[in-house]
Amino acid sequence: MQYNPKEIEKKWQNYWNINDINEPSNDKSKKKKYILSMFPYPSGRIHMGHVRNYSIGDAIARHARTQGFNVLHPIGWDSFGMPAENAAIKHKLHPKKWTYENIDYMRGELESLGLSFSKKREFATSDSLYSKFEQEFIIKMYEEGLLYEKSQSVNWCETCHTVLANEQVVEGCCWRCDQEVEQRDMPGYYIRITKYAQELLDDLKTLEKGWPKQVLTMQENWIGRSEGLEFSFALSEESDKKLGQNFNTFSVFTTRPDTIYGVTYAALAPEHEIVKYLIAHDLLDEDKKEALKKMQNMSERDRGIVEKEGIDLGITVIHPLTGKEIPVWSANFVLAGYGGGAVMSVPAHDERDYAFATKYDLALKEVITHDSSDLAEEAFTGQGVLINSESFDGISNEDAKAKIIAYFEENALGKRVVNYKLRDWGISRQRYWGAPIPFVHCTDCGIVPEKKENLPITLPDDVEITGEGNPLDTHPTWKKCQCPKCGKDATRETDTMDTFVQSSWYFLRYVSENRTDVAFEKQDVDYWMNVDQYVGGIEHAILHLLYARFFTKALRDLGYISVDEPFANLLTQGMVLKDGSKMSKSKGNTIDPDAIIKEFGADTARLFILFAAPPQKELEWNDSAVMGSFKFIKRFSERAEHVNVVDTIPILEHSSLSKNEQLARKKVYEALKKSAEVYEGNFAFNTLVAACMEALNALNDQDNRDIYTEGYYILTNVLEPIIPHICWELADKFFARTNFKKLEVLEEVFVESSLTLAVSINGKRRDEIEVARDTSKEEILSLAREQCAKWIEDKQIIKEIYVPNKLINIVVK
Repeated sequence: MQYNPKEIEKKWQNYWNINDINEPSNDKSKKKKYILSMFPYPSGRIHMGHVRNYSIGDAIARHARTQGFNVLHPIGWDSFGMPAENAAIKHKLHPKKWTYENIDYMRGELESLGLSFSKKREFATSDSLYSKFEQEFIIKMYEEGLLYEKSQSVNWCETCHTVLANEQVVEGCCWRCDQEVEQRDMPGYYIRITKYAQELLDDLKTLEKGWPKQVLTMQENWIGRSEGLEFSFALSEESDKKLGQNFNTFSVFTTRPDTIYGVTYAALAPEHEIVKYLIAHDLLDEDKKEALKKMQNMSERDRGIVEKEGIDLGITVIHPLTGKEIPVWSANFVLAGYGGGAVMSVPAHDERDYAFATKYDLALKEVITHDSSDLAEEAFTGQGVLINSESFDGISNEDAKAKIIAYFEENALGKRVVNYKLRDWGISRQRYWGAPIPFVHCTDCGIVPEKKENLPITLPDDVEITGEGNPLDTHPTWKKCQCPKCGKDATRETDTMDTFVQSSWYFLRYVSENRTDVAFEKQDVDYWMNVDQYVGGIEHAILHLLYARFFTKALRDLGYISVDEPFANLLTQGMVLKDGSKMSKSKGNTIDPDAIIKEFGADTARLFILFAAPPQKELEWNDSAVMGSFKFIKRFSERAEHVNVVDTIPILEHSSLSKNEQLARKKVYEALKKSAEVYEGNFAFNTLVAACMEALNALNDQDNRDIYTEGYYILTNVLEPIIPHICWELADKFFARTNFKKLEVLEEVFVESSLTLAVSINGKRRDEIEVARDTSKEEILSLAREQCAKWIEDKQIIKEIYVPNKLINIVVK
């Protein structure tokens, strides 16, 4: 059969669409599979990373359908976000127009790949209906205390009058105007994700069988649970007076209470209230104030990579156990959001504190004995016994941790606490293209949630995006409204939500078919959730996956759903590379999927992307391998001329077949057996494709049409999830698609009727013989002597060794 991908692919894509082949059934008595690939941002064109992500998910979904599962395999669009505003500025287009035109184009690109998405459940997160339910969730969180308002430090560009994301800050300056960025406190809304820190950590154990260990470790580290001691440093009398007696103490948290006698200085975050007071009241010289302001204007990410720096604040505190005064510094490595923004510093036993102390010539005090290091060279961070620690001397430092905490608690000096690195989630964005936060500011009532019947709060269309300021804040009428509580004139909140909010619950929206009255039906959630297989990039290991896990738990506690975790199994696919580098327009090494599909067809693109490398590994683009994939499909199509038209699989007497016929059947059934392992477990599609190629080669080495027919009956089933168009074409023509179902593996084909045995003379392999399985030992040895006659003639046979089913060794002299 001649292979014409353009004709075949268009034909079957139309058929699938017209007949709703990919839509899930409403029959909840069926066993289900929910297969989901992370939805795309509508940037304008798909790239090879999209092709890989969606080909993987589609292969898993298609296989599940052939196994009799009711499959939900949806697609949507993560369509709010900054790129749309940037494009609006660059191209003088409205973000909404740019976004939805991109969606229309990319939808066509995905359709051209033959992806079996449910079309009836598609949505964009910028749709007003999606915003309506999201705003309802936000209001419910606010009412239940899961969302609150507080001031936050943001990147501010004075020239553009706008807040910048960290990604828009380039070497401390605005990406657009090169103005130096400053940190500014602004009110914002926060979701209390920290309330769920321990549950998020504990439930990682339930994901150990289905999630990559690397992702679990990344989340565990991000949550960052630590146990330790919280206590306060009291200001010295002189320092207390210097600060106008506004601050008597400040609290610190440490995971190393065993080293508390080694504290030689304390360090505050540049944003700490004491530091701000010193600056505001001119209690520091100009150089110090300038240096501190520079630290304050540096993002936490940048602080983590620059050299450790600090400023002596000219104040002291009293050590809670020794009563001695120690100096207080401000250091760029201390973060305001962790442990109260203050740390005790033990340079003799902490590498960071050591580097800082040696740089600024601060004291070192050794409190753990050791023989393995020299404090003149480095800090000692190992295990040992306490010294210079008063009554705790002679105790191992591990035992001392609990004893010192107990001493602090008994004497009301401090307490044992659990801390997390995880911060509450700031969702406020001072930008236009996002979901409006549904609150109203009333001078009498304060912050008031909008009434449910007034949702959704939608964005005004009559705005101009210039990059300067927030268009919602400067709009002449949009923010003017009445207070939902008292009816007086009020002001609408002009911040929009972080786009991670939209991607934190989109998987729940799919389970009900675009309902307008509710976000989703609880009975649909109970049936479809959890997502059985989630597919996406490793770059989403922390934020998106963590927020989605949190949102699931929060919506459970708010009464919307009854599941604890969203994704039972997670597959993180590797990047697509070209010339050893990630594909990017700036490097000029991109491959246009549209061009590949146009030249070779969608099945070729899918086959290459799944055959070139295991999905978890990086994939190197290879033009010749693309051509090789095309040639295989072409050969697969053309060799179908040897297939008979049947509606059931042929019944064959295996023992009566020739050696080549038996081998062909064995290779075909090996591919069928491997398909279950691959589609339902290890996802090593490359090994499955290789097995199918071997099977096709074996079929070509024999000429029995019944063997060919059986082979194609099975191989079109096995390969349909990878190259669906040609498989539907062949299966329809020859089998009326009766083979698209669960097929049974015949174990009889794996039973070999003969054996191949190696024959060695004095341990050196000389030849091999083929014998029937029931051949006696005597016959086998006789055949071996005949086969190797030239190596044993005129020699005396000392011994004949037969290892059943493996080899013969004849010892001669």
